[in-house]
Amino acid sequence: MSPEEKFEGLVDEFTGRPGITPPGATRGFGRSALRAHGRIFAMFVRGKLVLKLPKGRVDELVAGGHGVRFDANKGTPMKEWLALNAASPHPWAELAEEALEFVGRK
Repeated sequence: MSPEEKFEGLVDEFTGRPGITPPGATRGFGRSALRAHGRIFAMFVRGKLVLKLPKGRVDELVAGGHGVRFDANKGTPMKEWLALNAASPHPWAELAEEALEFVGRK
């Protein structure tokens, strides 16, 4: 399954839950994102799943070789955003659930 198809599967899985807005419902930055009560928790950027997670969790996943800190083309990697490597064995849905829980706490 391609990364695009995997993301479409995530969108299908999360759309319909209370407070979730699917990609395409907004304009500008994050228009390709899944949002919870207006806050981005997962998006598909440059062929990668990008997730908002606690800094410590991002550190752990980066150290394990599962991804890199997301850089929104501004030259500075973001501490709480992970761009998941396509080869990572982590299930996308589980990581998206973690991201959803994290943005719900903020």
